[in-house]
Amino acid sequence: MTNQLIEILNTELVIELPEKISFGELKEKLSQHINDLIDSDFQKLVAVLYRVDVSEHKLKTLLNENAVENAGSLIADLIIERQFQKIKFRQQFRKQNNDIDENEKW
Repeated sequence: MTNQLIEILNTELVIELPEKISFGELKEKLSQHINDLIDSDFQKLVAVLYRVDVSEHKLKTLLNENAVENAGSLIADLIIERQFQKIKFRQQFRKQNNDIDENEKW
């Protein structure tokens, strides 16, 4: 599942994460990328968060409750969480579609 996550993040965030990377390194690189966007291109970060479909309410709440934490790390956690949700949903959807009789598919 981590490989899928890396592939999705590389595409959606236009970032180049290596295929072989630990989860901790992934989170660190993603946090760093997000902090760079906060400093240099905030509009691009907003667009990325919209495209990834991170809950605005959840993001605001998390940032307000953890004001002293690294914002890039908090946002990275939300992005990773959302991408894992999408991956699981796609897997469930594929499984459900495979369980349908061929004669009943469109």
